[in-house]
This record gives sequence, C-alpha cells and structure tokens, in this order.
Amino acid sequence: MKIQRLLVVLTFVNFGILVAALTALRPAAAQEVAPVLRGRAIEIVDAQGRVRASLNVLPAAISAAGDRSPETVLLRLITERGRPSVKISASEQAAGVSLAGPSATKDTYVILEAKGTATSLKLRNEDGKEHVATP
Repeated sequence: MKIQRLLVVLTFVNFGILVAALTALRPAAAQEVAPVLRGRAIEIVDAQGRVRASLNVLPAAISAAGDRSPETVLLRLITERGRPSVKISASEQAAGVSLAGPSATKDTYVILEAKGTATSLKLRNEDGKEHVATP
C-alpha cells in the first residue's frame, strides 16, 4: 500500500510539473526586425565559402605612383570563378558602374562613369575594338 501511495503522489507531482512547464511555454514569434544593419563591410558567400558579393567602404589612399583615390563605397558581384563581374562605386568625386565579360575574357567590359561634371560610356570588346561615348 505504501508503494501505491508513493506512485500516486509521484504521478501527481509529475503531472503538476508538466502543467507548469506547458503554461510557461509561449508560442514562437518572430522577433522585431532591427531598423538598421550596421557594419564596416558585408560579404555574401556561397555554399563553398567563396565570397560572391561584397559591399565595402574603401579608405582614401595614395598609390605608389602618387595618384590619390578618394574614400569610396564599392559593391562587387563576383562569379563562381572569382571574377568581379559587376562593380558599382560611389565617392565625392565620381560614381560608376562596370560590367565585365565572362571569366575567360580580359578586355570585354562596359564602364559607365560620372566624374566631376563629365559623363562617359566606354564599351570594349575582346578583339580590342573600343567605343567611348560622351555627351
């Protein structure tokens, strides 16, 4: 008889614990979306860990030849073979879009640029033919 009473008491205790645990659970809900994503750079990688897109702020610099480059925001879209085929850049001095040909090409590209008060469109084929359009 003592064992039966002990089992009944344990059953009720377990049932009480179960009820308490179930009432403490809340339905899963999506957390509120953060209003801003902040960081110094963003990279998107594929399943193999290769960077396929990046968004960076490049600091102002001076090249070995003495050329100055301003601080620039640069978006790159990169092929599976590592070639940045699409580039969009913006700085105080210029903004531009560059579209490169497939990874096997070297000189096939389009560049649309607004630099200072001038604009240009440069088209180049792999065979070396080039066309520059300006207003």
